[in-house]
Amino acid sequence: MRAPLFIGSEIYRKSTYGSKHPLAIPRVSTVIDLCRAQGWLTPSNYRVSPCAKPSALMAFHTPDYITALQQAERDQAVSDETRQKYALGTLSNPVFPEMYRRPATAAGGSMLGAELIRDKGIVYNPAGGTHHGLANRANGFCYLNDPVLAILTLLNAGLDRIVYIDIDAHHCDGVEAAFHGSTKVRMISVHEAYRWPFSGTLDNDAGGAAFNLPVARNLNDDEFYAILDQLILPATTSFAPQAIVLQCGADAVAEDPLSRLTLSNNAHWHAVTQIRDVAPRLLVLGGGGYNPWSVARLWTGVWATLNRIEIPDVLNPSAQAVLRELTWNRVAGKQPPRHWFETLRDAPNHGEIRSELRNDLKFLAERI
Repeated sequence: MRAPLFIGSEIYRKSTYGSKHPLAIPRVSTVIDLCRAQGWLTPSNYRVSPCAKPSALMAFHTPDYITALQQAERDQAVSDETRQKYALGTLSNPVFPEMYRRPATAAGGSMLGAELIRDKGIVYNPAGGTHHGLANRANGFCYLNDPVLAILTLLNAGLDRIVYIDIDAHHCDGVEAAFHGSTKVRMISVHEAYRWPFSGTLDNDAGGAAFNLPVARNLNDDEFYAILDQLILPATTSFAPQAIVLQCGADAVAEDPLSRLTLSNNAHWHAVTQIRDVAPRLLVLGGGGYNPWSVARLWTGVWATLNRIEIPDVLNPSAQAVLRELTWNRVAGKQPPRHWFETLRDAPNHGEIRSELRNDLKFLAERI
């Protein structure tokens, strides 16, 4: 099997949702810089993400919504009617200079990734994972839904057994809405209970297409490993997938400001290791993550894991310099701990497996 491919773009370095938005922080650009500094990213395994054309986006999104999104970027303003109808120009989905081009580039990267694995392989698009986007409106920081577009690309290539795994702290409501009742797409989502978008309850199976596991705050690594062994892996393998799409949101780690889960990044890397060889095709996407250091370190480690590179105990000086240049206006960013600069790996967060989780896993196991 050929070496994994990384899809990126310089557009993520230059654009921001606005200084007060959680996505004001650099993310993908830092991952690119770290991987290059470590010697893990070269012209041979890097592909530039295309900006998806409106016609390609209309495989899922409605023409009127795509037109409104493009118009909002051109005008750098929206009417009250557009804001109400399409959720553009809101606090969550603000007007900003690249509000069409940036998400269209992420979507183009995920669709390209799906095309690149048509004949087997592994592709990583950390800019992807915008799993809240709806067909006809923006939703939860997501103007478009690139996981849905990637899955549709795989289906259009003739595949008919695709597993979508989502370990973001927030439920993948947009993906679930798109594939409700599907017999070709199985969705598995692990997300924090009682957190926005307040969907994905344990008994919600999306017409038989989904396994939803809402978890309590303070989820630890050992609990996640139990979820991986008792839900994610068996529900995936029993479907005999031809392709897996893994949404690897970084907001379930302990330092993230938009969740109360406490995983270390070891949990994500272990999931990637276990999922990596289950199907002949694997597309790995980013997602949430709102601490610039934890996102960069976690997603860089995902790329190393996909390439079977041993993650070093200490980063080289060039990579440390990339992390030292980051800033964050939140309190945690005023005096960041040393390990945020010097290493990728978090200290493991071991703990007991709570009885509520054991019961929920047994409930879901009966459906596998």
